[in-house]
Amino acid sequence: MTTALDNPGMPPTESDIHWMSLALSWAEKAMCITSPNPRVGCVIISDQGVLLGAGHTQAAGQAHAEIMALQDAKQRGLDVAGAIAYVSLEPCSHQGRTGPCCDALIQAGLARVVVAVQDPNPQVSGSGIARLRQSGMLVDVGVLEDKARSLNQGFFKRMTTGVPWMRLKVAASLDGQTALSNGVSQWITSEAARQDGHAWRARACAVLTGIGTVLEDDPHLNVRDIDTPRQPTLVIVDSKLETPLNAKLWQTEREVWIYCASQAADRQTALEAKGARVTCVPNAQGKVDLRAMRQDLGKRSINEVHIEAGYKLNGSLLRDGVVDELLVYLAPLLIGQGMGIANLGPFDSLSQGLKLDIQNVTPIGVDIRLIAHIQGQ
Repeated sequence: MTTALDNPGMPPTESDIHWMSLALSWAEKAMCITSPNPRVGCVIISDQGVLLGAGHTQAAGQAHAEIMALQDAKQRGLDVAGAIAYVSLEPCSHQGRTGPCCDALIQAGLARVVVAVQDPNPQVSGSGIARLRQSGMLVDVGVLEDKARSLNQGFFKRMTTGVPWMRLKVAASLDGQTALSNGVSQWITSEAARQDGHAWRARACAVLTGIGTVLEDDPHLNVRDIDTPRQPTLVIVDSKLETPLNAKLWQTEREVWIYCASQAADRQTALEAKGARVTCVPNAQGKVDLRAMRQDLGKRSINEVHIEAGYKLNGSLLRDGVVDELLVYLAPLLIGQGMGIANLGPFDSLSQGLKLDIQNVTPIGVDIRLIAHIQGQ
């Protein structure tokens, strides 16, 4: 059998695209459960194009997608010998909390494995593919690679750079205001946009905000109205450890991490008694060192950070170059002078502005959702 990888000039077949699309749809089912592991889907088909089994990666420490698909086929009473597996990420080759998936595929007697993208994890990074080939199995790589990467932006970012993917969410009027000049912001965007925003919260490993938002809005900053098996960790940028002990954010069961710039023993002790994890990372200006914070989040295996903060912290995050992506909801509303998206500038020329690459524009109810990447990040 000649395939796309054996002959690199050949594009993937329609059949390969169809089955990998299905594998990716299974990976999407794992959106909120696999952290810090990647979201992976797998489907196994016969050489006649009949679906034998399918599955996605479970919570950390539990079965990976390939194992779930093999178990699904077994439960159906179907033989996978000589079959083809489509996997949205390279099968692992190392012994972690679970065994190597490539060995399970070899032992099952599959004839071919199609992989969307190579695993960036240095513990795998091509070794799973190599082991499959050494067993005599046919392996193709690169079918719907871009879609597979986008599904695990944070995992790829952390594995290649050591830091998480940072996504800044904003709800604004069409003239770019996130609140009236008196601070009123509820609600600029529609209920549909707010619910969509909660879906983005749910997929993140952590939700990040600043002490200004905590003091002014007293938000819960949890995932609501979305079915999710876990709440993301809450990260608070709080230079002086001013987070109130009676704030609503404590009402949700989850981890709370506070990054400060000055240590106040009594306050730190009180916050830690509430369950918070306090880390001091000051910069030269006596504020939280946002780059050091991002590095620390990466060390703690955080893949994706969802930022919901005020325009001051937004500006600091953007100026310090720690934001990868903007998630902006624009309402069909003009409110004139108010509070903007981020405290940037003032600039002397347009060339100093932060340049973006628009990735997607989608209507959400009466609003528009815009996704843009920061150029050069």
